[in-house]
Amino acid sequence: MTVESVRPEPPEVREPREPPLAGGGVPGLGHGWRLVRDPLAFMAGLRDHGDVVRLKLGPKTVYAVTAPALTGALALDPDYIIAGPLWESLEGLLGKEGVATANGPQHRRQRRTIQPAFRLDAIPAYGPIMEEEAHALAERWQAGETIDCTSESFRVAVRVAARCLLRGDFMDERAERLCVALATVFRGMYRRMVVPLGPLYKLPLPANRTFNRALADLHLVVDEIVAERRASGQKPDDLLTALLAAKDDNGDPIGEQEIHDQVVAILTPGSETIASTIMWLLQMLAEHPEHGDKVCAEVEAVTGGRPVGFEDVRKLTHTNNVVVESMRLRPAVWILTRRAVADTELGGYRIPAGADIVYSPYAIQRDARSYADHLEFDPDRWLPDRVKAVPKHAMSPFSVGNRKCPSDHFSMSMLTLITAALATRYRFEQVSGSDDGTRVGITLRPQKLLLRPVPRR
Repeated sequence: MTVESVRPEPPEVREPREPPLAGGGVPGLGHGWRLVRDPLAFMAGLRDHGDVVRLKLGPKTVYAVTAPALTGALALDPDYIIAGPLWESLEGLLGKEGVATANGPQHRRQRRTIQPAFRLDAIPAYGPIMEEEAHALAERWQAGETIDCTSESFRVAVRVAARCLLRGDFMDERAERLCVALATVFRGMYRRMVVPLGPLYKLPLPANRTFNRALADLHLVVDEIVAERRASGQKPDDLLTALLAAKDDNGDPIGEQEIHDQVVAILTPGSETIASTIMWLLQMLAEHPEHGDKVCAEVEAVTGGRPVGFEDVRKLTHTNNVVVESMRLRPAVWILTRRAVADTELGGYRIPAGADIVYSPYAIQRDARSYADHLEFDPDRWLPDRVKAVPKHAMSPFSVGNRKCPSDHFSMSMLTLITAALATRYRFEQVSGSDDGTRVGITLRPQKLLLRPVPRR
């Protein structure tokens, strides 16, 4: 027997496979009909069919990624860019020149412009504004009155964003306009994403007219903000000043459209997602009063009874874990899309160039394969001795890689402070007419959350 005769066979090289096609498609609409009727259940059930599954949205083939490791790979791989049905539907709101929708060198330049405003060492400067707005929210509510959590959550989210990042006197009337307009726009954009009927959305139908009016008002508000700053001649140390002074790759001032799109990207998606998260936090405090009690006890132990402040946030471990667990079970951003720029493979499956890929943080974060008691509200799962059991990328509320939300620390500080301020002052009860069922659009929020604040003292 020669040496050559016992050499091991080279490993078999397997060609990437075609992902399986999900069942339940409807002729003409494909799986879009199921995404409209019960999108959360549909997306949550896809992993039973594979880690990568093909969907049909109208005539288009879309690839759904269902495993945490693969969603992480998707977010980190430069072969996949921000594009696809979600971002195409959002371009009417966000434009094509803002940091949310840009790719490549333009995106990297824009990140450099806005990143200083969100550095960890920059966040404490926003502390007094966050404190003021959190306590103003709590003080505005009266014992026994009914709180419309949608309008109140939007108002505080918009005011914090505007006062911290745009230094604007963003009064209630303007915040209310944003609240009403955003609800209409995001609902309409979701329909356009999952049921791509193109020309039908241009017809002068009542729903289309309502959508177009809301979209126009959003852009008008942004134009008002930029025009007021230019007219004032003021240059406070904020994000809007940085945008007005920013240069493009040739050293020239960036264009008016890019400034507009950047302000839209600052105000609208951030306000929508933060407001939705605040609504779910209030719902969780009402449904799980024992955790509201624990938040109150933790805050009093840290502060000694004084009003909670920004400097206390890092010490509020349980409060922070309540926020994280609420975002796990009820993520504001429940669906994301990418587009392949080259022929590639993901998890052993073939992904052709130009293909759109979709994945659901909602489905990933509620998967029994990743979480024990996956549907239970359990903030203690984020304690150091238990969090190690959570698979990597099974919880990425701010995404990862170069598309990671730059405002992650800003948002977590704000949400923790608001939760602490409200839970130390009130317990919450749902009232007649409240509906905490999930309203699905581009983001998730309660249908109509109405609460009664009950003073603790």
